[in-house]
Amino acid sequence: MSHSGGHTSAVFEALAHPTRREIVERISLGASTVGEASAGIGVSKPTISRHLRILEEAGVVTRVIDGRTHHLALDARQLGDASEWIERQRVRWERVFDAVEGYLENQKGSR
Repeated sequence: MSHSGGHTSAVFEALAHPTRREIVERISLGASTVGEASAGIGVSKPTISRHLRILEEAGVVTRVIDGRTHHLALDARQLGDASEWIERQRVRWERVFDAVEGYLENQKGSR
């Protein structure tokens, strides 16, 4: 893992809220302004600002300010550690389920 476990936790915390996930999904389609990324979400500008701050602090979203326009972009590299963690858990649980399935098959065959 290239970042500390604390960073991965920050990414998961940033993605925990549905509004932040919606913003990330929109930005994943391409860089956009704050207005474009938050249009129609149905929360106030201060609330959007708080959500964006959390995403920025986790490194998931970057912001470039050009005059009064704030451009947002997704830093997908920051999602890599979280994705790797999820994949490790998936592999681990598949092994557990395979072992349980093998055990049950053995029990079924010995009757």
